[in-house]
Amino acid sequence: MSMAENKVDVAGEARLLIDGKLVDAHSGRRYANLNPATEQIIGEVADAGVADADAAIAAARHAFDNRDWSTDRALRKRCLIQLRDALRAAAPSLRAQVVAETGAPMAITENGPQGDGPIAILDYVIELMDRYAWDRELPVANTMGVPSKRLIWREPAGVVGAISPWNFPFQINLAKIAPALAAGCTVVLKSAPETPWTATILGKLAAEQTDMPAGVLNVLTSSDPAAVGEKLVADPRVDMVSFTGSTQTGRRIMASAAASVKKVFLELGGKSANIILDDADFSTALLSGLAVCYHAGQGCAITTRILLPKSRYAEGVETLKAMFGYVQPGDQFAPQQIMGPLVSARQRQRVLDYIELGKAEGARLVCGGGKPAHLSRGWWVEPTLFADVRNDMRIAREEIFGPVLVAIPFDDDDDAVRIANDSDYGLSGAIFSADPERALRMARRVRTGTLNVNGANFFAPDSPFGGYKQSGIGREMGVQGFEEYLQTKTVAVPA
Repeated sequence: MSMAENKVDVAGEARLLIDGKLVDAHSGRRYANLNPATEQIIGEVADAGVADADAAIAAARHAFDNRDWSTDRALRKRCLIQLRDALRAAAPSLRAQVVAETGAPMAITENGPQGDGPIAILDYVIELMDRYAWDRELPVANTMGVPSKRLIWREPAGVVGAISPWNFPFQINLAKIAPALAAGCTVVLKSAPETPWTATILGKLAAEQTDMPAGVLNVLTSSDPAAVGEKLVADPRVDMVSFTGSTQTGRRIMASAAASVKKVFLELGGKSANIILDDADFSTALLSGLAVCYHAGQGCAITTRILLPKSRYAEGVETLKAMFGYVQPGDQFAPQQIMGPLVSARQRQRVLDYIELGKAEGARLVCGGGKPAHLSRGWWVEPTLFADVRNDMRIAREEIFGPVLVAIPFDDDDDAVRIANDSDYGLSGAIFSADPERALRMARRVRTGTLNVNGANFFAPDSPFGGYKQSGIGREMGVQGFEEYLQTKTVAVPA
């Protein structure tokens, strides 16, 4: 159906969740939630300030220190099952909210990380709680003449400040709060200002449809993310910060958290390489170049550098140009639509500025590069392809976060690996080859946290996700992501 025919109710929860109560901001202020595709106000949401953050931290601290959430695994499991079931029942409304506030097309909201697909993260952590080795024993050791049995206990990290971005908000909200709550932590979740409803729905359902004790989960939305975020990071009552966002902000969080020696998880930027080897089937491998059109390229793990062999470079660029021509931004509700608008006017301008920079650097603009002429409203940018790009250009080194692909030629396998690794980032990547063993040998050499080979996809609740170098510290999802929210205690008793 067309945008005009969309009849799904997109009214979202406007209130914060603090200490088990759905409340307005202490100041009484609210701010507008905007639809990126139409620039229209779709609702309002509470505008939390430092006073609200202080109250949420106090509630989370009290709940961790004085309630049995951290020790009652059965209670935690029951509450997470209740939250999962409530989210599944609310899935149609949730998908409509995601489309309305992120600009994502409806077609990508049902299974992948945008939409209700992330509810599977709750399935995963609920099952993991039953099989995880919370306690184990080491063999008897005769240290200093004292025969001792050592017990290893895994315990919750404490109060978690979870700071979430706007690009895949529901996915990342759940990837943070689900393992943290399952581990026994209490949480203060701060959403990105552009996408508040995908956080407040969690607060509403937790308050109204679960037995979660007051203060275990708190949800903040704010038009001033810096002030509220800094409170979460700097407050000594917070034991851990879990942040997803830009590398620049991640550096500031790491520096601020150091004052109280907090545990820090950071999932940051990427400039991932998609390596198409000379023996690959270009007719299928090059379809992966359209990944920059998925959600308008607003994904940290999207491969935004495509590396093509010099022997087939011209062929590859022409094929990509033709493929980009089939992507028509516009109707968010078209059945095959993968591309929506940028999330805000500010983000669109950032992308357009990078496109101008690429032209000034000497890259060849093959297609796109501007605003779609047929769309008078909304923060849209055409699918854009640059060729004749050198890896030292800023458009090849810096995260643009938009529908912009840069095509870089390489000589041989060693040169492809060198170019892929010549980056401050190391989050993801892809390799295509008719020889699977050749592709896997190359995968061993590419320094990134995740890689897709020949169109396979690593992304799932049981797969650890994170990066090397300036792409972050730690892992999200999988057992490794669960363990981010745990501490290790070693206890010795007489053998």
